[in-house]
Amino acid sequence: MNRDFISIRSMEGELKLSHKKRGYGLTVTTKELIVQKPHINYYLLLADILSIVPAQPYGLKPLRHVPDWTEHAGLVSVAPGSRHYRLMLRCATVHNRSGIHQIRSCDFILPIDDRMLQAIVDWSKLDCLSEGTSRPGPDISDITGG
Repeated sequence: MNRDFISIRSMEGELKLSHKKRGYGLTVTTKELIVQKPHINYYLLLADILSIVPAQPYGLKPLRHVPDWTEHAGLVSVAPGSRHYRLMLRCATVHNRSGIHQIRSCDFILPIDDRMLQAIVDWSKLDCLSEGTSRPGPDISDITGG
C-alpha cells in the first residue's frame, strides 16, 4: 500500500472485510468502519451511523471537502464506475499526522461495493427501507438507524 497512508491503529471489534484501492481503503469490523485516505484515517463507529442513502457522485475526480467548522465536517470521495452512498454520522474519530481528534455531525460520500455495504448493514443493525429497485446487488434505497 502507498506509504502516504497512515497504518490503522488498533481496531474495535473483529475484522470482517477490508478493501483497498489506489486512493482509499475501507475496513469493516463488527464495531466500526475505517476509511483510509492518504495522510488521514477516519474511524466511524457503526453505532454512530444515523443513515445510509444512495448518493450521486459530483464528478469523476477525487474530491475532499472539510468546512472550516469541524462540527459539520464532511468527506466526499468519488471514484468512476462505483456506486456511492452518503453515510450520516453522529461523530467520527480522525487520525492524521497531527494526532487524533473527534468531529461531530459528519457526512461521508463513499464508493462502497455491495459486499462491503452488506457487511456495514449487517453489523450496524440498521433497518433497511427499500423501494424495490431493480438494480443488481443489495436492494437498499435508504438505510436508517432505529
